[in-house]
Amino acid sequence: MDQLTIGIPCYNEAHTIGKVVDDFQAVYPAARILVVDNASTDATAATARLHGADVVLEVRKGKGYAVQRLFHEARTEWLLMVDGDDTYPAEEAPKLFSALQTLAGDTVVGCRTSPDGTAFKSTHQWANQLLSAFIERVFGFTCGDLFSGYRLFTRRFYRNVPLIATGFEVEAELVMQTIDKRFVQHNVNIGYRSRPANSFSKLQTLPDGTRVIWTLLTIVKDCKPLPFFSLLSSILLCFCLLAGWFPIKDYIDYRYVYHVPLAILAVGLALLSALSLCCGLLLDTVVRHRKEEFFLRMRHQAPVGDR
Repeated sequence: MDQLTIGIPCYNEAHTIGKVVDDFQAVYPAARILVVDNASTDATAATARLHGADVVLEVRKGKGYAVQRLFHEARTEWLLMVDGDDTYPAEEAPKLFSALQTLAGDTVVGCRTSPDGTAFKSTHQWANQLLSAFIERVFGFTCGDLFSGYRLFTRRFYRNVPLIATGFEVEAELVMQTIDKRFVQHNVNIGYRSRPANSFSKLQTLPDGTRVIWTLLTIVKDCKPLPFFSLLSSILLCFCLLAGWFPIKDYIDYRYVYHVPLAILAVGLALLSALSLCCGLLLDTVVRHRKEEFFLRMRHQAPVGDR
């Protein structure tokens, strides 16, 4: 496990970070513990160093920035990412490694399970299931626990996945990048517990939920432009037909168009519909070529044993 980095992005987790570091050192004593302090205002960094962790500072606030910094700093063959709030037991980590060794692949997601259900907020659990179902429906991909903070990555994965997310939507982007770049993901059930006393969640349901939904829609547009813009074109065409029905009926009945504004609106919507479809076709070609370039770069990388 000297080729393992345990990365802990955290913000104001002074009450829990010491225990998290100690727990993972007990399970993987040869691993590097790397804490990314996301501009904490408490003693998170000092506590982590006191317990033997390496600490790097990320001054841009937001979990996405912290994960970007973690991917930049890691150098080992495996990267195990975990939150610093002591909700993910360290003894569950071997399950993730076992899945990777048995099934191969590029990343493993720890799917949270709580026997009594008290560790989850009902709204968060409902949103997680809804968005996971959306991804499975659109992409045919089982993403497991969409917002799990317990993830194992190979070097091949974390050195080649671009991240632009800045906040809590970063987990959703990781899943979408896994789908888009055709990496292999496995899902493993793990235990999950409530936050300890004096530890508080930084997640804001409405603002962060809105950002997650916006991120998903943006990535769907970027990854599947033809279906996205085809759907938009179909919607515009439906409104075009609805608005154009009255001028058409006028001409059929009276050989004259009385609803001139609706006729102009229908023509405008028809043009927008055609333009949207053309955008989808062009962007689909661009995305295809970019994917080909990405896969060629991946092919030219040195195998794991040659590094």
